[in-house]
This record gives sequence, C-alpha cells and structure tokens, in this order.
Amino acid sequence: MSILLIGVNHKTAPVEIREQLAFNDEACAAGLRRLVDGEVVREGLIVSTCNRVEILGATTTEQMEFGAGQLTQFLDHSGNLPPGFLEKHLYRHTNEDAVRHLFRVASSLDSMVVGEPQVLGQVRHAYSIAVEAGTAGRVLNRLVHHTFRVAKRIRTETGIAASAVSISYMAVELGKKIFGALKGCTVMLIGAGEMAELSARHLVKAGVSRVIIANRTEQTARQLADDIGATTIRLDQLDHFLHEADVVICSTGAPNFVLTEERTRKALERRRNRPTCLIDISVPRNIDPAVSKVPNVFLFDIDDLESVISSNIREREREAERAELIVQSEVMQFQQTLRLMDVGPSIGALREKLHEVARAELTRQRKKLGPLTKEQESAIESLLLSTVNKISHPILNQMRRFYENGEPDAGEVRKDPFGLEE
Repeated sequence: MSILLIGVNHKTAPVEIREQLAFNDEACAAGLRRLVDGEVVREGLIVSTCNRVEILGATTTEQMEFGAGQLTQFLDHSGNLPPGFLEKHLYRHTNEDAVRHLFRVASSLDSMVVGEPQVLGQVRHAYSIAVEAGTAGRVLNRLVHHTFRVAKRIRTETGIAASAVSISYMAVELGKKIFGALKGCTVMLIGAGEMAELSARHLVKAGVSRVIIANRTEQTARQLADDIGATTIRLDQLDHFLHEADVVICSTGAPNFVLTEERTRKALERRRNRPTCLIDISVPRNIDPAVSKVPNVFLFDIDDLESVISSNIREREREAERAELIVQSEVMQFQQTLRLMDVGPSIGALREKLHEVARAELTRQRKKLGPLTKEQESAIESLLLSTVNKISHPILNQMRRFYENGEPDAGEVRKDPFGLEE
C-alpha cells in the first residue's frame, strides 16, 4: 500500500483560502465517505484546523497517480474553487515523506508556534471522525497510532513545550515562579482586552481560586466574568480590592497610568507586604515604572515578556532539532512496519496455496491408501500439512526478513534458506 497526503497550511495559503476549504465535523465525515471509493482511495482522513487543511489517503502503488489526482480534485470541489486554482498553494507528499509530515504536524514541529499542544488533539479528533465514518483501515490505523506514539515520545524526551512562547501563557509562568503554586491565589484583570482574557483563562486552568475584573464597560466585563466564573468591580472601586490581588494583569486603553507608585504602596500596606505580581501588557503602559521600587512588587511590562518569549522560542528551536532526529528514526521504523503489512498477506496467501496443493495431492492419492477411519484420514491430512509448514517455514521466514530490511531480491531469497551451507 502507498500513502498520499495533500493540503494547504498557514505557510502556503492565506486565511481567506484556508477558510473556504475548512471542514466542520459533519462535512468532514460526509466528505470522507464520498472520497474513499475502495478502489483508488482505499482509506482516508481529513485534518481541518484554522492553520491547515490536509487529506491523508491510502492507495495501491499502481493507483498512486490516480489517487493524488482524486484527492486534489476533492479538495478543489470542497472549496467550490475553479479547477487548478489551488495548485500553487498545495503541497503533496507520498509514502515516507507523507509519514514524516504527519509525524511533524502531530508533534507540533510544523505549527505556527512550535511546541503548541493543541495540534495533537486536533489530529486525534480527525482520526475519531475517520473511524466513525468507516474510512480508517489497517494502514491509517497503524499510521495514526504510531503518530500518537511519536508525539508522546517527543513531548517526553525533549523540552519542545517546556518554555512559554505566548504573552497570555507567560502570565501563568510568572505567577508560578513567584508564588510556587497558583492554587488559592486571586487574580485581578484591569481592563478586559483579548490578551487579558487569554491570560485569565490560562490562570484559571492553572488553579487560581478567584478572578476580579475591573473595567470601564460593565457589560464587557460581565460577559467575560460569566464565562470564567469571575466577579466584576467598577474602576473607581479599584483601591478597595487591589490589596486582595496576588497577580494583576493590566490591559486598558487609558492614556495615563492606572496604577501609580502611591496607589500600589497603599495596597501593599494592606497586604502586609505579601508579594504581588503586576503584569502590564498595555501599550502605552498603564503601570508606572516607578512601581518597581515598591518592596515585594514584581513588575513586568510588554518588553520584559517579549524578551523572555524570544529566548524561549530560541530554546524551543534547539529542542526542535532533537525532535527532528526522533521523527526520522520513527519514520524508518514505520516504513519497516508498512513493508511487513504488505508482505504479510502475500506470505499468508502463499502458505494457503501450499496447503491447497497438499490437499489436492492427498485427494489424488487417496484410493491407494485403502480403507481408513475418519480419525486416520484426519491424522494423515494433519501430518501432510504439518510437513508442508515445516518445509516452507524457512523460505517464508527469509522472505519476511528481507522485507524488514528493504525490498527483497528474488535471487537472494533463493540462496540457502535451509542453512545447508552451514
């Protein structure tokens, strides 16, 4: 069997094209049933995310070209695009290259942000849809499960996901460094912008017990508060609640400082000098840099975060080089598995053919054996088939070994399978 993969991603196609090709779950299942015809395309799977749309298919070696054309045509039709429109945006991979690409995608080596954890879950979801649609067979089952193993190995053996590379997630990392654990901590959002919202969601997942939102527009604050289980306050109530916050994330459009040195000192006095982490992700800044002079206050602005993030990205890139070596090793292992999958049915068919020849010969010679009981006939047939198995086993076993090591050479298979030279 051969493996095909075609698709577009954030590197090859702009978002306006990717969104035309995107599949929801229902369309994905229906599309797979149309695509997999059992003749040219034997198996199929679709990975559809905001950053990529990829179709993975299994076909025979003889049908490789037809299969590639069928997958491309399917993607054209799915996006209601003119024939050939996608050509300059598409990438195509076959066999070993297709396997390598899938391993890299699931391991987040091909992502917009290397090391992001979401993509493996997206591949899992795509596989579950293919299984439910009945379009994942023995080849894709083996390939996808091997893919999960590769992704897990890379997560375990490298530090590819160890360092934060987004501003929102960095808030979690900074909080952990200062407080050790975030369980029981209180977070205050000043402003309810997108970055503050993402940071709050990460912090809630990390175990903070309370979130307070202070925002000019109460309706906006209430929508976010209801979503994450937070409480809201007015901006003019800030001084009454600031001392309760262990982590403050400031993200407003105010033209001047929202948190001044004096306001922060008063809050710290009420906290009895327990440490607090202030994260200013506003541009222009909303926290006075002089606040950093206040004892037990840890202040970070957008430049501090981006500096750490840049360093973390470089670290992830170094870890990605180690991950690529793991991918290459696993690709070779899967190619060996695929070869054995190809030869397995052939060996089984050959063994069955030898059994048929033995039974036919027994039937032809049966009259010469005279009267026999059913037990005697059964014993003779078992003896004959057992003899055939023992004679053929060295040959079949040698065929299997040659397939494990690469394409078999017919001349080599004929060389002394019974070890007579020894």
